[in-house]
Amino acid sequence: MTEDGTVDGEAGRAGEEEELLTIGAFAARARLSAKALRLYDRLGLLVPAQVDEASGYRYYRASQTERARLVALLRRLDMPLARVAEVLAAAELDGPGAAGLLSAYWADVERRVAGQRTLADYLRGRLSGRSEDMYGKFAVETVEVPAQVVVTETRHTLAGELPAWIGASLGRLEEAARACGGVAGPPFVVYHAEVSMESDGPAECCVPVADERAARAWAEARGRSWDTAVRVEPVRRLAYTRITKAQVAHPQIQAAFDAVGRWITGQGLTPAGPCREVYFADWEAAGPEDPVCDVAFPVR
Repeated sequence: MTEDGTVDGEAGRAGEEEELLTIGAFAARARLSAKALRLYDRLGLLVPAQVDEASGYRYYRASQTERARLVALLRRLDMPLARVAEVLAAAELDGPGAAGLLSAYWADVERRVAGQRTLADYLRGRLSGRSEDMYGKFAVETVEVPAQVVVTETRHTLAGELPAWIGASLGRLEEAARACGGVAGPPFVVYHAEVSMESDGPAECCVPVADERAARAWAEARGRSWDTAVRVEPVRRLAYTRITKAQVAHPQIQAAFDAVGRWITGQGLTPAGPCREVYFADWEAAGPEDPVCDVAFPVR
């Protein structure tokens, strides 16, 4: 072994085209710790070029430095090791593909952080006892909604299961609406009782349709397999506040419902039906800070 940590003799001849570095020398070059290199080896992220069978010493090629630094940089993004492995595998075949995986991961991070930010705002107001911190940022208005025919699906569900069920249910109902004259208005979810981690509603997904006769024929054909129904939603006056995609998460959405409820009381109005969420935007295309939903109560 030479003084700079490279390997001579048989090991050096084994890598005639590129000399080998001891784990210490390679760690210094890659600006990583030997402990991190051993972990990356154990996980298959950065395997040494050679391991001495007698001593167990690990040796690396200088050309592995870039991969080592890439692993370290990805980990600084708090990327899980399994995702790191996916990016590395893609990078060996397709640079743009690896960049796409990184972009998808970071979009997930930004959605999570946006949700945590709104949750922190909610909890800060709740813990401080200052209602303005929780409710003051919600602007409440009223709107008149005409009568509409809706196809619906009802389910008892807890808060943890709610987002997945809403997405799937509205997808089924929007598909059904194509045979019922088309979607005639923003879909909405009605909460006939509290939905939380302990209380399971029920909740009712609703999609307005253009053709009542076709809608009733659809419901009759479906029977009660999905708790489906058709009904006429009467003319409503709604008190509502508009929220972002990040604010839709539970429990921070509760602050929006509470803000509307407090506004109704302050205006001397009376609730005239169960609360609801009206989804007016493309959920998949929306970013965390984009408005997507009106939290509303019918009033009179």
